[in-house]
Order: sequence, then C-alpha cells, then structure tokens
Amino acid sequence: MQRKYLAKIFVTLRPSVLDPAGVAVQSGLKQMGYGNVEQVRIGKYMELTLTAPDETKARNDLNQICDQMLANPVIENYRFDLIEVETQTGVF
Repeated sequence: MQRKYLAKIFVTLRPSVLDPAGVAVQSGLKQMGYGNVEQVRIGKYMELTLTAPDETKARNDLNQICDQMLANPVIENYRFDLIEVETQTGVF
C-alpha cells in the first residue's frame, strides 16, 4: 500500500554565508522607515508530493532529493514538514 505525502521544504543559507539579497532587502526596509528590522535572510520554499510505503521511506527520499537537487549542502541548510495526504490502496 502506497501513501501520498505533501512535503513543504525550506532552504536557507547557512548562518556563516553572506546573504547579499537579504542585505539589500534590509537596506530597502530601512530606507522605508523600518529601522527596527535587524536582519533579513532570503531563502527558498518548495512543495512537492510523493508516494512511499511509509513515512520513513518518504523522509529518506526527501533527504536525498534535498541533498542532491534542491539545496547546496555546502552553503545551505534545509528542513521539511511532511504531511500524509492520502493512502492509496491497490483497489481498482
């Protein structure tokens, strides 16, 4: 029996990596009068659905997908939320 999962994936730069886009946004916010914004970090958000026999397999697959394609593990961190959305029984 396969289960369908929705993965909500967040990719961010590691804290030690300079974020020029974040600095630019922070500067723009300051110019707009939002001097109380202390730091801006820009990241990516993705959603994907996948099927797997269980949550452990889905999590293992997602870790590989993130490591190999969605994030650059040298400069980025990622995390994901995994939600089961449907169970597929083999009934036709």
